[in-house]
Formats: sequence, C-alpha cells, structure tokens
Amino acid sequence: MSGSTSRERAVDTGDSSGSLGSLPLLRKERIWNGADFTGVNISLAIATWAFLVGGSTALLVGFQQGIAAMVIGNAIGLGFMVLASVVASQRYGVEQYTILRPVFGIVGVGILVFTVILITEMGWSSLLAIMVGRAVTQVSNSTFGTGFGPESLMVTFFALVAIAVSWWILSRGPVTIGRFNKFIAPGLIVVTVFLMIFLVLNTSWDTLLTAAPLAPFEDDHLNFALAVEFNAGVGVSWYPVMGSLARLTKTPKAALWPSYLGLLGATLIAQVVGMAAALTLGDSDPTVWMLPFGGPVLGAFILLFIAFANITSTSSIVYSTVLAIRQASGELLSRVRWAWLCAAFFVLPAILAFFPGFMYQRFMTFVTLSGAFLAPMCGAIIADYFLLRRQRVVLEDLYRHREQSAYHFSGGINWAGLGAVAAGAAFYLVIYNPVTLTTLPVFSYITASFPSAIVGALVYLVLARVLYIGRGIGDYAPTQKVEGRS
Repeated sequence: MSGSTSRERAVDTGDSSGSLGSLPLLRKERIWNGADFTGVNISLAIATWAFLVGGSTALLVGFQQGIAAMVIGNAIGLGFMVLASVVASQRYGVEQYTILRPVFGIVGVGILVFTVILITEMGWSSLLAIMVGRAVTQVSNSTFGTGFGPESLMVTFFALVAIAVSWWILSRGPVTIGRFNKFIAPGLIVVTVFLMIFLVLNTSWDTLLTAAPLAPFEDDHLNFALAVEFNAGVGVSWYPVMGSLARLTKTPKAALWPSYLGLLGATLIAQVVGMAAALTLGDSDPTVWMLPFGGPVLGAFILLFIAFANITSTSSIVYSTVLAIRQASGELLSRVRWAWLCAAFFVLPAILAFFPGFMYQRFMTFVTLSGAFLAPMCGAIIADYFLLRRQRVVLEDLYRHREQSAYHFSGGINWAGLGAVAAGAAFYLVIYNPVTLTTLPVFSYITASFPSAIVGALVYLVLARVLYIGRGIGDYAPTQKVEGRS
C-alpha cells in the first residue's frame, strides 16, 4: 500500500480535510468521541422526516399498535444495519464502500453505489429539501397571510435554498458538519421533549388511545405487519451513511452504541410525537400539524428550527454518499474537487424539488422499496465479515488494483455478493410488493426486511463457498490479522 498519508491524498484531490481521503484514517484524525457521535446521530434522527414517519405509521395503526410497530421495526432494521455498516469501518478507519470490496468486488461496489445507494440517498435528500420548503411556506402563510400551497413554486424555491445551504456545509467537510450538530442536537432534544409534554398536557389519553388510524386496510393483522415493515425499512435506510461517519469516531464503543441507541431513541421519540399528532389532528404531514400544534409563534419557531435540522441531516447523509461515489469511480473522479462532486450530487434532488408532491405521495413506497435492496445487502455483508472473514480484512488488498488484489474475484465482481442481493430483493418483492401493496399471507407473520436479510446472508454463504472458497479465491481466511493504523 502506498506510504502516503490520507492528508497527503486529501491535498492531491483538493479536499480540505483528511477525512475526505480514501486511505484509512490515522487515530489522530478521528475527531469524534461518543458524545460527539451521539450528537451527530440525534441531529440525523430528529428531523421533520422522523415526524413524517410517525404520521405515516398512523395511516395504518392506532397509537398503541403504532408504538409497538415502531419499536419492533426500528430495532430490527437498525440492528442489522449497524452490524453491516459501523463495525468494520470504525475498526479499520476505512470508508464503508472501500471496505465492501471483499463482499462485492471493486466493480460490484461501483454497481451498487451508482444504483441502489445513489438513488436511495438522492431520494432522501430531495424529500428533506422539500420538507424545508413546505415548512417555510407554512410559516409564511401563518405569519404573513400568504397563500402558498404545498406544491407551489415557493416550496420549490425554498427547497433549492435548502439544497444550496446543504452544499455549502457539506463542501467544508465533516468537521463543519460536526460543529453544526453540536448546537442542533441539544436544540432538537429540547424541541422534541417540549412537543411530547405539550401533547400530553393538551390531549387526553382516552382520545389518543381510541383514535382510529387515518387510512387503514381492512385486515388489522396486515396493517400491523405493514407498519412494522415500514419502520424496519426506515431503520435499514441508515445504511448508506453510517459507516463512513463511524470511521471518524475514536473508539469502537464511541461508534457502536451511539449508532444504535442514539438513532433508535431519538427516532422513536420523534416518531411517537408525529404519530400522536397525526392521530389527533388528522394529518400525517408535520409541516401541516406543527403550527396548530405549537401555536402561531412557538409552532413557527419550532418548525423553522427543525427545518434547519433537515439541512444538517442532508449534509451528513450526502457526505457519505459522495465519498462512496468518489471511491467507487476509481481514478475517474479522484481528481475532481470535493465541492464540485457535492454539487453534482444535488442536481437530481434539485430537479425533484420542482415536483414537491412526488416524494410525499410515494414516501412509504420509497422507504420500503429501498429496504428491499438494502436489507439483503446488509445480510451479505454480515455473513462475509463476521462469519467467513471473522472480522479480518487485509488493508493492502483493499487498495491494490485488479489481479494484484485478493478481492478482485472475476473482473472485479464478487458474484456471491451481487447474487445474494438479487436473491434477497427478489424474495422481498415476492412476499411484499411496495408498489402494488400486494402481499403473500406469510408476510403478515414474518414481514419482509429481516427474512430478506437472512436470505441474502444464506445465499452469500453458499455462493462464496461454491464459487471462491473451495478454489482459494477471495482470501476468505487471511493468515495475518491486520488492524487499523495507529
């Protein structure tokens, strides 16, 4: 492996921070302790989209079932998401898509990054920006008496402003993101706790517990399964960003527990508030109910504050994705300046901002369809890293080119990995189609994300043994344990 440091590589590529480089981070370059990373995760988790998830859950189930569905779904989705993304990247200090090369091959990683990951994160970015636009126009309507509709050009305008501010923060690297999050995270906790207290004081428990779901199907069992699956999709949808953020932490403990408990706790609190407000006020959109919920002055302040938190959330999720694009492109984008890559990422979200109703109308479909591919990806990664490689990766081979790398496989593709994703996604879509909402009877008992992750793991184990392990390909049993650089 090259003797140059990641900071030297950062200078070569025009980056302002060594954490934007492709090589493993030095211990001294890891900037976040447990409290810092908890703050990052809280600011990621508590944004208007989290309230929207709670409101969308209220479409299917009532309050008590909704809490159960959100706890079960998020706990499951976050569980295998954290194992697949956080552990290896933190241990070796390697960007999460680089450390995926043993699972999918360098070309295979590129295929997944430029399809599943890119589409997923562009979708989330556009949704967050549109929610900022809706929040600002709602405040304008309440304060100044304007009449901007939820799909007006002013929503688009403020969404584009949100994208521009996100780009400005993102272009300055993760240090700037972390500085914003130190202020945003405590404020979000205060806001969410206030909303919870306000809800308890102004809503009778009888009203809340007896409130009917907003738009359920006839089968109650199916409604609960759909709610669990939707929230599991929310949990696993954190996958594209968490590994590359976790590698900035100083210790495994500072990465693992803030990732799981920080995201789980903050997400659930925000979702419960969103669900309760939707059930009592009759609208799943937080940009609609937050003003009447908190009052014209306080509600406006809260809505604008959370809207800004959406911008910091966007910066955090896009950081990992743009880093993945750079690594997956090989030499093609290695010399392009970080700020220009970030700007290129935002082109499609900016276009989608001109259609603000699109992502709202298809929010649940988007989340669950993303989970159909991310869940088996996580299953394959867990099977590779924990079961076959026993948490051992040869760092030099991650960066060697073509046949020089043990992780080259066939033409740069580990077909066991891609086959596992395809098989798991097919299994998911057979038992549950998020587009048509058709399900097999078994879905009501096992849902789809977790079993599709299991299918992905099993298929990977079988294919890896048949295609590579028996032939001595892929270095599945490294003779020397290589730790992250110190």
